[in-house]
Amino acid sequence: MRGKRFQRIAGAVVLAAAALSCAAAAGLTVGGTPQRTALPDVAGPFRPDPARVLLGRQVFFDARLSEPAGTSCASCHDPAQGFAGDHGSRIGVALGSRPDLVGVRNVPSVLYAAYVPPLFFYQDDDAPAPTPFGGLFADGRVDTVAQLVRHPLLDPLEMRNPDTDAIARKLRTAPYADGFKRAFGPDVFATTAGALAALGAAMDAFLQSREMAPFSSRYDAWVQGRAQLTTQELRGLKLFKDPDRGNCVSCHKFNETSTNPARSLFTDFGYDAIGVPRNRAIPANRDPRRFDEGLCATAAAKGWPDSGQWCGYFRTPSLRNVAARERYMHNGVFANLRDAVAFYATRGIEPRRWYRDGRLFDDVAPRHRGNVNVATLPYNRRQGMTPALDDADIDAIVAFLGTLTDAPFEAAARRNMAAQAARCRQTSGTGLVSDVGAYCLPSKR
Repeated sequence: MRGKRFQRIAGAVVLAAAALSCAAAAGLTVGGTPQRTALPDVAGPFRPDPARVLLGRQVFFDARLSEPAGTSCASCHDPAQGFAGDHGSRIGVALGSRPDLVGVRNVPSVLYAAYVPPLFFYQDDDAPAPTPFGGLFADGRVDTVAQLVRHPLLDPLEMRNPDTDAIARKLRTAPYADGFKRAFGPDVFATTAGALAALGAAMDAFLQSREMAPFSSRYDAWVQGRAQLTTQELRGLKLFKDPDRGNCVSCHKFNETSTNPARSLFTDFGYDAIGVPRNRAIPANRDPRRFDEGLCATAAAKGWPDSGQWCGYFRTPSLRNVAARERYMHNGVFANLRDAVAFYATRGIEPRRWYRDGRLFDDVAPRHRGNVNVATLPYNRRQGMTPALDDADIDAIVAFLGTLTDAPFEAAARRNMAAQAARCRQTSGTGLVSDVGAYCLPSKR
């Protein structure tokens, strides 16, 4: 359904996958990754142990767990921003546990993270080859929350613990250590492995809690017949679904007829290479040879055939609570939701509005720029063509996206969207590309 650029790779993928895949009790594999014959059903409903949920929440907000102390998971995954954020950097990626430490990717929201399936391959009816879905992080590198929590705790640009022993020592002396002993047994801290396993289980329970998947947006109420959408929001919904206009639903899938809100996560958990502009405010990007190319590192680690074909691909995020976030795209290059939507519609038509010097796909290594999706609508427009969406269409889609905000984050979303609109007014008419990604394109109406 995603219509990627398979003309070059389809034959190679099919042959290589056939050579490297094997039939086993669990089915086919591509490298070390399972290949499914059907898409998995939605996860849940979850019924986590309340004691573990409380422990996971205490860990999430514990600023003692960084090195030096002072940075918690919530410092970057800020509840005031829909559990995303930048820890005060204002450049699209987060500060670490010291002010001289700066990350390289936009912090994703961890809301609804419990619904992300483990990494797998699946071949849709109209796809010439199997494609990957799922996996945690934007590059799908891990499958479980227990694996995930180690990464920020150990990352030298994030919480900067030197090793897992240091994490276990902090857990043993935490104010909630007795809670871990009650929930996981008196010997939970006897080994580092045991302590880390309990940490992962507690965080898994917290992410499965209702707090982290509230399903309380106006969109949810509308589906259930308890709310109305405005004329503009309904127009945005129609454009979002229209395969000849927005075509957003091809990747950001939902089911407006299902009473199960978990069927409307506004993602298919798949991967795409959309070639967003380079965020030049990221310190690591001062090196012109450095490129974050996403999925291909995971592909190489897992032994997928021709791993380079996945360079530039990142997992499609959920759009729930997108209006509460301050930055967009995997590198945080956009500071305005309207610009993120407009980029899809005008990327190829007006490249100089998005790329410095008009050089397309400048955040993908030159040898991999052929991976970028130029085949599916609205990416398939070229200079001189009419955009698939006009300004009024873009505004309508942004209005619809605002209906995906859960009740606890509505005030934050209103403040955020007002601040974005103010930045637009301040920069309107300049047509300049900011080094921190606040493009704020002037309206052509």
